[in-house]
Amino acid sequence: MIKIWSSGSSGGAPWWSYWSCGITNTIGPAMGIEALKYISTGKILKNDSRYTFPEYVCTFLVAGGVLAKSSKMIPVMLMGTIVYGIRYTFPEYVCTFLVAGGVSTFALLKTSSKTMSKLAHPNAPLGYGLCFLNLTFDGFTNATQDSLKARYPKTSAWNIMLGMNLWGTIYNMIYMFGWPSGSGFEAVRFCKQHPEAAWDIILFCCCGTVGQNFIFLTISRYGSLANTTITTTRKFVSIVVSSLLSGNPLSTKQWGCVCMVFTGLSYQIYLKWQKLQRLQKRKAT
Repeated sequence: MIKIWSSGSSGGAPWWSYWSCGITNTIGPAMGIEALKYISTGKILKNDSRYTFPEYVCTFLVAGGVLAKSSKMIPVMLMGTIVYGIRYTFPEYVCTFLVAGGVSTFALLKTSSKTMSKLAHPNAPLGYGLCFLNLTFDGFTNATQDSLKARYPKTSAWNIMLGMNLWGTIYNMIYMFGWPSGSGFEAVRFCKQHPEAAWDIILFCCCGTVGQNFIFLTISRYGSLANTTITTTRKFVSIVVSSLLSGNPLSTKQWGCVCMVFTGLSYQIYLKWQKLQRLQKRKAT
């Protein structure tokens, strides 16, 4: 892909420069998944036909830290400022808090008291601690990608994609196959016993590869913060649309959250339009 589409790719960030964000990009998602072991409510819902599938999904998502993940834009900005000295304007912080606050509040209001009562778990602090580390590592990963793009302007989306996946593969291979009892051998045995699962995994990876193109194109052209804003907003819109289509009317407070999110997005678009206008005036003069 680099040879075909990334013409003149020389001058991009070297492959070895992604080693640090490759570590956080590998460990961060693992911590997010591990957190579900401590804040999910599988024991409560297991083998209990009283709970419907939507109730289980809602409980699982909230227990998995939806409220924390919806604020992912904040650690992206904080890590960029702390680690790499990236400066964001006050209006940009306002937009971020409007979007993150609106999505978080909406998710909290949407969750029923019955669902919230299921979240009690002795190891919940550990689970949310892992979720916090997951967000911190995500923030470092995105800030590092922005820093590399700033230092090497000719870096293409596929250069970033190659660097991130190359180091992720190296780290995961060491962890999974670095010793005789590594989890990778068990995974291979499982796929041999269940070849249909192996085909599902291959299909899942192919879809992920195609999707990554759009993710890294967004990061390379508009930055990690824009990509995080898009993904957060997409999830939020999906929740709102699914609620309306399923016949669950939104409350007044929830509509207030919707207005809050789209106010932040509209203000963000307006700020980018202003910045573009200033750049065009400078070029004209």
